[in-house]
Formats: sequence, C-alpha cells, structure tokens
Amino acid sequence: MKVPLLDLQAQLAPIRDEIVQEITRVVDSSMYILGPDVQRFEENIASYCGATAGIGVASGTDALLCAFMGLGIGPGDKVITSSYSFFATMGSILRLGAEPVFADIDPVTYNIDPARIREILEAGSDDVKAIVPVHLYGQCADMTEIMAISEEYGIPVVEDAAQAIGSCFPVKTGDTVSWQRAGSFGVAGCFSFFPSKNLGGMGDAGLITVQDEDFAETLNVLRVHGGKPKYYHDVLGGNFRIDAMQAVILDVKLKYLPDWHRGRRQNAMTYEGLFAKTGLVEKGLVTLPAAVYRADADDPIQGADYHIYNQFVIRATDRDALQRYLLEQNIGVEVYYPVPLHKQGCYLQQSSAEWSLPETEKAALETLALPIYAELTPEMLAYVVEKIAEFYKTKGLL
Repeated sequence: MKVPLLDLQAQLAPIRDEIVQEITRVVDSSMYILGPDVQRFEENIASYCGATAGIGVASGTDALLCAFMGLGIGPGDKVITSSYSFFATMGSILRLGAEPVFADIDPVTYNIDPARIREILEAGSDDVKAIVPVHLYGQCADMTEIMAISEEYGIPVVEDAAQAIGSCFPVKTGDTVSWQRAGSFGVAGCFSFFPSKNLGGMGDAGLITVQDEDFAETLNVLRVHGGKPKYYHDVLGGNFRIDAMQAVILDVKLKYLPDWHRGRRQNAMTYEGLFAKTGLVEKGLVTLPAAVYRADADDPIQGADYHIYNQFVIRATDRDALQRYLLEQNIGVEVYYPVPLHKQGCYLQQSSAEWSLPETEKAALETLALPIYAELTPEMLAYVVEKIAEFYKTKGLL
C-alpha cells in the first residue's frame, strides 16, 4: 500500500470543476491584480478568522515581513520568537536588520513557552518591539498568557499562524469558554496558503489579519510599494500583493475548510485508537501529539477547531531509522524541523549569541510527521500504525 504524506489530487477532485470555473472567469475578466475578487476573498477570510480586515499578500513570508514593516521594526530592534519553526519566522526578522531572541518551547505542544518569554523580558525589554508566537502544527499557543505578557510590557504580538488557519483557542471567563481563532489576538496574524496547508492555493499566497483599521490601511499601502496614491511613495514598501487567481481558488476552498478540519481531527482520533492497541505509547517508544484544548470542546470532532492538525507529529525512539523504514514501506513522512533556527548557517554567520533551548533541540531530534490529510482511508491509517509497530518489533523493542 502507498500512503503519501499529502495527496492534493484527492482533495482537488471533488471541487475541480468549481475551481476551474472561477479560474476561467478571472482569465476572461483580465483583472489579475487586486480588484473585486481579492477584496471579496479578504472580507470572507477576515470574517472567518474573527478579524476586522484581511490583507492578501503573495506568501506567508511576505505576511510576516509586511507586518513587521508596518510596526516599524528595523536595525537595533529585537523580536522574541521560537527557534522551532519554519525559516520564514526568523528570516523576516533578519531581513529587516532586527535581531531574533529565541524562547524555548513547551515540550507538550511544541509552541513557544510563555514562561520563557517572561524570563527574557524580565532580563530587559527596552529593545523588544514584538512577540511572535508560532501556532505550530495547527494548535494555538497559550494566548491567554502571551497576551497578558504583551499587555504588561506594552509589546505588540504578531501571530505566526502559517499552519493554523481556523485553529481556535479557548478564552475562559469563569466557567464560560468562548473560542477565538488564530490571527484575531495580536496586532496582526500572518497566514500562509502554500499548497500543503489545510487551506492551500495553487502556488504561493498569504494573508495578514488585523483588528485595527488604521493598521490595515498601513499594510495595504506597504503591499503596493508604499504607494498612495499611485506613483507617490512616502514610505518604502514592497510588491506583496496576492494574485486574483489565488484569491478565487482560496475563496472556493474556504467553504470546505471546516469539513477538512473535521476530517483531520477524525483521523487523529483514529490514530490514537490504533496506537493504543499496539503498546507503543505505553512503552514510551512513541509519543502522540497532545490536543491540549480538546477537553474544552463540546464535541471532539464536530465542536470547536481546538486543533486542525496541519501536521500529525509524533515523538519517536530512533526517529531517523523509523523515518527511513517508513519511506521504504511507501509511507510519506517528514521531519519538521531537523535544524532549529538558532543553528542555521546563515544565522551563525552573523551572530555569536548562544542559546539554551533544550526542548527545541530535543524536539528537532525526535519528532516525525505522519500523513493526516482528510482523504486518508481507515485502511491507510491502519497501515501506517502497523508498519510503525513492525519497525519496533524488528528492533526487539516491542
């Protein structure tokens, strides 16, 4: 059996005609840059995320870069973030001449640990211009604690929500729980629509969500080279615009996103049941991803999007050998991320800073992503778990 890490064709097939119809309409309209299709998508996605406005950009990287530029971040400034993330989180900071300050992660969620953020700020906060939590793998960071720190120190939060479109965090007031989506907490939420994401385009695209209309206008100007009106540039921006073609594709897909999220959660719970029968978890050979907000949801599948499982990431004993074995069995797996940001060559070439990030480095050595997309069959999920158990049996560990 073959189980790919992701099968975009399986997702596309039922909605292909609808997407082609929209693409054809854009082609015939000759309106390829910004315009009413982009505006409609921005309004729809902002409403979905619980934001005042959405600013479509060319990629998730541009979303971060544009948001940082809107905050005036530049040389001499510091930005607190996680080293356990995709490169764009750090790269966008470095491109502006600012300095990333790395806080270690929570070993259970892999998200930035608010206690480590506080430790950094207690040591000195004058040059810190932003806090950037990464909602990794489809589960929100602890936004109650992070927003409390933000308010206490007067430092804006920019959410790196590239993997978390639609993911919800439980905001508790006494015994009452209200669910708030990623990208609606901070001054900006930054999303990627890279094709592999739960909501993916057919090429690169991204989005910034904001709550403040004045900041939205700032970002709208920055994404068109800082020009307002056209050909008049009082600020330096960039060419960060989303294409109309990507906007209509994403707008079609947006209405199917809740079903895809539910499918991924169902698959995650199926994995949990299958792994429970193997003894792998009990023996400590495999640690499954923890859905830490599931207990607050009314229903684990149909309820709030407490986890959207952009990836299903396990910790595994002898991870690298397991990865090789599964690939040999035609099972697609991936390591996110084998080299933390503070150990990347381009960072080491320009910084002599030393970081104590034991949980980040441990996660980089132990984690492995398994297939989780909604179109997986029960047989495919069972095959994955069967082959993982088979690997440990051949090692005499199970």
